[in-house]
Amino acid sequence: MRGRGFLISIEGLDRSGKTTQSRLLVNSLRRMGYEAIYTAEPSVGEIGHFIRRHILQRRQRIPAVIEAVLFAADRVDHVENVIKPMLRRGKIIVLDRYIYSSLAYQGAAGLDLEWLMKINRFAPIPDLSIYIDVPLRVLARRVRRRRSVMEYPRIQREVRKVYMRLIMEGKIIPVDGNRSIKEVADEILRIVLDKLAELA
Repeated sequence: MRGRGFLISIEGLDRSGKTTQSRLLVNSLRRMGYEAIYTAEPSVGEIGHFIRRHILQRRQRIPAVIEAVLFAADRVDHVENVIKPMLRRGKIIVLDRYIYSSLAYQGAAGLDLEWLMKINRFAPIPDLSIYIDVPLRVLARRVRRRRSVMEYPRIQREVRKVYMRLIMEGKIIPVDGNRSIKEVADEILRIVLDKLAELA
């Protein structure tokens, strides 16, 4: 890498395969000689642990504003202790969810996108963001949590609308995720390598 690092975020709805694809991307880049690391949000820090344990795993209903602030607070910790140090060392960071997840999920809950960007203004904007797009009917079949059949598509449909807006604004590149894992991984790797070549 050059003197600075490179920040990639992989975005998608629940069960879209983003975690699998993030890890595959890191492995592919490492095999090619790049110094790449995988990390995810919520982070493994104390606030991230709280979010996972008390909100995501228990599926507790809390006001969207509180959820947004908690995710932003976790992101401060993540940025200062992981992302910025690794960027200064010239690493390629592959993020499994990042700023645009907050915009999509909390935006879908009715919060203002400009306000969400404002409380996350401390976080570096990704050099590249990729959204794995999978039809809602396919995602609904993948969900194994105890959630009503009707609730999942309704929530995710609103989240997807925000992601589509971000794509239209040129902030995110969409990838068709309704294909084999290898096909999706190959396209994501190509997009990343093309971007790295542009900046070389």
